[in-house]
Amino acid sequence: MTEALKFPFKNLPEMFFKRVEKDPDRVAYIYHDGTQWKKATWKETGEKVKQAASAIINMGLEKGDRVCIFGYNSYPWLIADYGTLCAGGVVVPIYHTLPADQAGYIIKDCEAKFVFVENEVALEKVKSVKDEIPFVKKVITFSGLDRGDGEWLMTFEEFMQEGISNPREEEIQRRVESVDTDALACFVYTSGTTGPPKGVMQSHRNHLAMAEMLQSIGTFEEDDLMYLFLPVAHSFARAAWYGAPFIGFTIAISRGIDKVVDDLQEIKPTIVPSVPRIFEKIYDAVHSNAMASPVKKKIFDWAVKVGKERSKYIINKKPVPLLLKIKYKIAFALVFKKLHERVGGRIRFFISGGAPLSAEIAEFFHAADLLVLEGYGLTETTPAVTINRAEAYKFGTVGLPLPGVELKIADDGEILAKGPNIALGYYKKEAETKEAFEESGWFHTGDIGEFDEDGFLRITDRKKDLIVTAGGKNIAPQIIENMVKAETPLISQVVMIGDKKPYCVALVSLNEEELKKWADNQGKGDKSLEELARDSEVENIVRQAIERVNARLASFETIKKFRIVPRDFTIENGELTPTLKVKRKVVMQKYKDLIEQMYAE
Repeated sequence: MTEALKFPFKNLPEMFFKRVEKDPDRVAYIYHDGTQWKKATWKETGEKVKQAASAIINMGLEKGDRVCIFGYNSYPWLIADYGTLCAGGVVVPIYHTLPADQAGYIIKDCEAKFVFVENEVALEKVKSVKDEIPFVKKVITFSGLDRGDGEWLMTFEEFMQEGISNPREEEIQRRVESVDTDALACFVYTSGTTGPPKGVMQSHRNHLAMAEMLQSIGTFEEDDLMYLFLPVAHSFARAAWYGAPFIGFTIAISRGIDKVVDDLQEIKPTIVPSVPRIFEKIYDAVHSNAMASPVKKKIFDWAVKVGKERSKYIINKKPVPLLLKIKYKIAFALVFKKLHERVGGRIRFFISGGAPLSAEIAEFFHAADLLVLEGYGLTETTPAVTINRAEAYKFGTVGLPLPGVELKIADDGEILAKGPNIALGYYKKEAETKEAFEESGWFHTGDIGEFDEDGFLRITDRKKDLIVTAGGKNIAPQIIENMVKAETPLISQVVMIGDKKPYCVALVSLNEEELKKWADNQGKGDKSLEELARDSEVENIVRQAIERVNARLASFETIKKFRIVPRDFTIENGELTPTLKVKRKVVMQKYKDLIEQMYAE
């Protein structure tokens, strides 16, 4: 029996304005204006949201019209987002990294009436598909560019001035009151690992349910400061975006992925949501630094061993012995203190989602006294169905079901989910909707998983990614890929192949930053990345990493052959999603000749 939610608000705008009314002078958002960090109170933010809502109503937005926001996280994005919702519109976020054709596809598919763009780069992408989107009435630029394109383009300053000059408070109130709980709030397009993106229709109920679920487990507190660098175009980040006014915590908006380290040290957040790839990169950097000399390695290994011993006591809720406490103080001072300083020194916990996190990585962070709480969900579940709690967590699992969520495992191992956070379906895609969303309310996640004896969910793999060998053996590749990646910082990505094949092979990409460090230390700094990818010593390091993992696997699971690809996978080249997940089909198609070679030998 799942816990019933209370739904104290009718829709997201009502929730937002209740927070403005309750805490007008509290800091709601911290953002960088290009020169310095600024703080915005709930009252200030509420006034700007009303101005944006007035502007877009004056410009012709009708209830239910779609508004695209194309760019990276920013305070103007937030204003445009809530302004659209308050005017009765539907927000359609677009990743700032998407190429013009994919961004154009989303604008066209959702039939957007208005498009907000971050900067000139995004604007040029929209301009390039202008002929395909005749229904777009206006493009508004956040960065204040020159008009340049007649009446079709306006600056964000001009847009806000329209709302200031012609306020529509009564109409805003009328529209907010008329928005039903089950009305559409957002279309969030899936990242398209297997084909064209689908517009997931998320309602106000979906987002309100998720915010209430997160509040009810007591993990987040009003005094928390969350640093948000994950793109708000992703459902994981949007849960924080809409959760903040519900729960009351402050959000610090990132300056960009290249500024994360600086931002963390300046902002000093208490909570940071992230994706596994970021934790892997931090671990690789720390591990690589420790391997720089035999002395450093010895101290690092000792510190991690002490940290893991201490972790066992904490996980089992037992007092840490005095001698171990003393050892840990030394380990912290020698090894872990620098890591804490790099992330601001005030972290209560990290949250990991979007893809499976290696248990080994989570255990390392816990040994360093940094807790990573892994959760699980999809865009279609807005976005979470389970999460580890600060008082109840197990590494290697994605936690316990959230209040209000029902989960069950189908006969074929697929996880099915049901609850008020399950989206309404895919926009204009009836067949796909019927396939994934049952009329009874159960959603087919496409993930394979199992519950342990304490009710914690463990994800084994994506259903479509499962490898069934020619001999009929089932293999979950993600677990093995993560094991290989954890063996050496030189490895960035691993893609296992073996479906309907007699054995498994793998494509391996290298961590270019770590590869350069290694090359400099080996006197090979003059070699190009492509040359290093073919270097026999590099190949041997990768081979040994795979062999160590193979020794822990059943024979049919082992990687028999591998090839190192010439460069790492990237978003720009279409090999990674915006949340850094590998697009397997794209990679396998791009390197089909290498794959064929391995099976032809």
